[in-house]
Amino acid sequence: MIHLTWRDREALKKVKCIHTDAKKYIVDQVLTVGKIYDVKNETEEFYYIIDNSGKVGGFYKEYFQDA
Repeated sequence: MIHLTWRDREALKKVKCIHTDAKKYIVDQVLTVGKIYDVKNETEEFYYIIDNSGKVGGFYKEYFQDA
């Protein structure tokens, strides 16, 4: 149950949001273009970060680049 401790864990790395042009989901309400986020967990397809709402969310890697 690793997801229960993500908020308190050290960041794996930092990523910068480069766009919020989502085809299927509304991400412009929780991500800000140009803002740097701490990556709490990573899979092949997603970064798990603390978004603008203050909650941990999973987002496609295509929205980010390494900071």
